[in-house]
Amino acid sequence: MEKRIAWKLFKRELFQGQLLLIILAITLAVLSVTGLARVSERLQIAINGQASKFIAADRIINSPTPIDPTIVTTAQSMGLKHVASMQFNSMAFANDNFQLITVRAVGQGYPLKGKIELSTGVTDTLPQAGTLWYETRLGGILAYPKSLEVGNAEFSLSAEIARLPDAGFNPFASSPVVLMRLEDVDKTGVIQPGSRVSYIHQFAGEESQLKTFEATVKPLLNNSQRWVDVQSGDSPIASAVKRAERFLLLASLLGIALACAAIGIAAQRYCQRHFDVVAMLKTFGASSKQIRILFGLHLLFVTGLGIVLGLIGGLALDALITAYLPQAIADYGAPLARPLLLGVATGLISAFMFSAYPLMRLLSIPPLRVLQRQLEGLQLGMWLHLLLSLAAMALLGYLYSQSLALTMTVVAGVLLLGVLLSLFGFLLIRAGHSVGMKTTNPLQLALAGLRRRAKQNAVQLVGFSSALVLLLTIIALRQDLLDEWQKQLPAQSPNYFLVNISPDEQQPLTDYFSQNDINATDIYPVIRGRLVEINGETLISSEQAEEGVEGRVGISRELNLTWRDDLPPNNDLLEGTFNQAADEVSIESGVAERLGVGIGDSLTYIIDNQRLTVKITSVRGVHWETLQPNFFMIFSQEALAPFAYTSMASFYLEDSQKHLVLDLIKGFPTVSIIDVGAMVKQLRQIIDQVSLSLTLVLVLVLLASSLVMIAQTEAGMATRQRELAVLRTFGASGWLLRMATALEFALLGVISGILAVIVAEFTLYLLKTQVFELVVYMHWNWWVLAPLSGALIVALLGTWRCRQLLQKSCSELLSA
Repeated sequence: MEKRIAWKLFKRELFQGQLLLIILAITLAVLSVTGLARVSERLQIAINGQASKFIAADRIINSPTPIDPTIVTTAQSMGLKHVASMQFNSMAFANDNFQLITVRAVGQGYPLKGKIELSTGVTDTLPQAGTLWYETRLGGILAYPKSLEVGNAEFSLSAEIARLPDAGFNPFASSPVVLMRLEDVDKTGVIQPGSRVSYIHQFAGEESQLKTFEATVKPLLNNSQRWVDVQSGDSPIASAVKRAERFLLLASLLGIALACAAIGIAAQRYCQRHFDVVAMLKTFGASSKQIRILFGLHLLFVTGLGIVLGLIGGLALDALITAYLPQAIADYGAPLARPLLLGVATGLISAFMFSAYPLMRLLSIPPLRVLQRQLEGLQLGMWLHLLLSLAAMALLGYLYSQSLALTMTVVAGVLLLGVLLSLFGFLLIRAGHSVGMKTTNPLQLALAGLRRRAKQNAVQLVGFSSALVLLLTIIALRQDLLDEWQKQLPAQSPNYFLVNISPDEQQPLTDYFSQNDINATDIYPVIRGRLVEINGETLISSEQAEEGVEGRVGISRELNLTWRDDLPPNNDLLEGTFNQAADEVSIESGVAERLGVGIGDSLTYIIDNQRLTVKITSVRGVHWETLQPNFFMIFSQEALAPFAYTSMASFYLEDSQKHLVLDLIKGFPTVSIIDVGAMVKQLRQIIDQVSLSLTLVLVLVLLASSLVMIAQTEAGMATRQRELAVLRTFGASGWLLRMATALEFALLGVISGILAVIVAEFTLYLLKTQVFELVVYMHWNWWVLAPLSGALIVALLGTWRCRQLLQKSCSELLSA
């Protein structure tokens, strides 16, 4: 019987429009989360797929010793593609010349991602047995020989390498690269016991396979073996990819918060509309159990319909956006199950946990309300409602993002918004108490309306403020990320590097740049040195630490040192003063943290078998992603004057100037030229895709926020209709009511804007310091723009929704 009554009540209210608000809220919740999750996952997969070309695979295991064969067997059993490679240094001979080279010996199938670029174009093949492909600058160094001796074997040089997909970016790697087949390594005889070799195993496959493989294999790796993916430091776009994924996760989390706010508002409004129904049912003898079943089924029907509509809308939204994506992104498929399950979970958890307290109040309505309409049943337990609401939001957020930092940041922002609404918003609304009910002044009437609907308006502030907080946070983060990436790759970023510049070539090279109008950076001296002591304490290597040797761990390789009189571009002075004396050094912040040193500590280096002790006087933040020369340690010129050095520089060439590269090679045969133009171009493509991702997510959040505001203005229409009828009866003009209504919503918008700025600044501080590692600054213009924008948007939405009520006559309002 209860089922039939619930179904009839559901159909009646559905056709009469009584359920539109809550169905719209649940639909919006599921649509936002499903659509954002689906689009975000597609964009994440596309970004990672494009970025994986920088490492020529999806995952890499890099090891100084051969890896356990079972790892390869496991990968093959999971259906992953696999390529084995080796990398080592060797001396190469051609005629009477010799040169230290880096040998890349690759197996069949290399590269798994990306393409090898030769001077003649892109190729899908590998060198033939007994032949080598060589980096262009090796030909200039050795006068373009026909063949090359490596160890015991002689190889013919068959093609010039313009770029390998996983070449990385290291202008200090002065050894030219040659590419050979893996099976040719044995005949060289170069690899002997104790030789320094990197064994590289590259894997590619579906994301689900890779995650399973990672979970299985990573625990088996030792400390000397490294697991590498596109988010590892080896990738030149690691930072951009990480920040983009965090942004997409954050957008979806804010979508969940948006959904929770919408459902909470709708549930409260729904239950308030049924206070009289419950009182009448109890008056006619319905038991508490029957009423619980009735409204429980009713809520289940509403939730089910909202979830179905939301899932359909989310998939339609994904299809619509995908149709406008670049083909390179649209071609990437995204798993369908997770967004759908997340949408269903969002609908169910939000609907029931956010409806718990309003439903408890509804079921506790006494029958006496039929006579005394001011009775509203349960008035205690608000703390339970808040607890359930926060728990639902945190649970959904963590289930989606798997990021405690992101989830807790969103929860902290919600808590602050709740506190401000309680302390600040309610006080402002109550400030209209003293103006009475005068109907001659629109502002006084608007303030009186705020006072009369203090509780209802406090609920409306939740929706309006939440939407504005989301917009401000997403807009600010998107702009900050785009600005950060623009700094990394400004127009005319260097696409060539020069290394091994001798001191007597610096001035001729500078003159050449000036004569040919080449945009070049400063010339940086480079000196190799090893850090051996900190504050007089001898350092040990990481290998010694693994063997059980006690001591302070240093940096297990030689460092590239330089000098400068002023702070380099793309460096930020974090502490101290930059080098002013011969015994001072400036250190990069990451290395300082790794070594556990700071201002005042002394460092001792061995350079050309000589000891040099200096004191740290400044700590720098370095933007490593800028493709500019950067250094861990910067000295004064006086400190490094006794040591021999070479220099490096970078410059930018337009396509029309590419012929100047040949002139440089001929004019400066001992200088090595490294072409990073292809890398810069590919990096720009990735950044463009990331920028597009951020823009699309911003549009989604804008649409979702607008829907929440529209849904929020639905609340209180019945109460407003009664008040308008009373005011019409007492002679209020249409102009007065329209102005008062617009001003009332505008005041709500102003308060929402102020609250939103406070919460957004707090949330951005947490996000920038704990998640995105961005510079924190105040958005002072928001304190004017946000309240004004809030007033305009909310006033327009409110008056638009009330337009029909404002056009009705007194008799029409009373009879409606």
